[in-house]
Amino acid sequence: MRYGLVVPFASEREFADLATLAEATGWDGIFSWEAAFRHAAWPTLAGAAMVTNRVRLGTLVTPVPRYRPWDLAANTATVDRLSAGRVVLGAGLGAVNANWLAVEPDEGRAVRARRLDEGLAIWAGLLGGQPFSYAGEFWTVREVTELAPPPPTQLPHPPVWVVGALVPGRERQPSLERAARWQGIFPAVAAGQEGSSGLTLEALSEIVERLRGIRDGLGLPWDGYDVVVEGDSHGDFGTVHGSPAPWADAGATWWMESWWDVDEGPAGVAELRRRIAHGPPG
Repeated sequence: MRYGLVVPFASEREFADLATLAEATGWDGIFSWEAAFRHAAWPTLAGAAMVTNRVRLGTLVTPVPRYRPWDLAANTATVDRLSAGRVVLGAGLGAVNANWLAVEPDEGRAVRARRLDEGLAIWAGLLGGQPFSYAGEFWTVREVTELAPPPPTQLPHPPVWVVGALVPGRERQPSLERAARWQGIFPAVAAGQEGSSGLTLEALSEIVERLRGIRDGLGLPWDGYDVVVEGDSHGDFGTVHGSPAPWADAGATWWMESWWDVDEGPAGVAELRRRIAHGPPG
């Protein structure tokens, strides 16, 4: 089991300081997040890349349907090179909240799902190098013959962890099938309570079993695939608390502390420092 944390509220400089503390106190990863209009996660992670040497840096999560894939590819590759290959792209449909709707309409879940699949396909193709072209529903890409970008450090691209939700009682699981094609999953259960993934140990075991079967059918190995469970060992967010050990037994490879109960502001940053300094829960 590896241990990461999501920083809910901090300035860009504070994030970099928290990243150095996390690295010094035994954490394996520190993650930012993205909204439609707030801080920019990738410059924030770039700052952290310059002051750390070991911890993984990534997003939980990037709303890929909102991005032009080439912009996302440039951002992730830049931070991957700065960090000498420590980037993880956390990918999802995005949370359509008031922040999102203030600046963009919601095209609907089905459209966002197709944008997610197409966006990731182009993202991976661009990072895999030239020649690459793509003709899809939303975007068209021709081969880049001038000012082609350098590759990321991690080849063919940084690992992608995708939100994947189990729909109870359904034989076909498109969300899990999407996550199985990439390098990891943020597992959830569809129709979970607000502020919670709805995940239980029993559901995680079922998700892992299904993922194994899907990847086997695709000819993809299970070794190296990451199953990332969100927890909260200190506060009141969500429903996953206590020891990570049972979750590891059920198939989780990462335990991700998500401290959304912490207030924004100086007092909240001080509490984040206290929790990070305490070290991983394992």
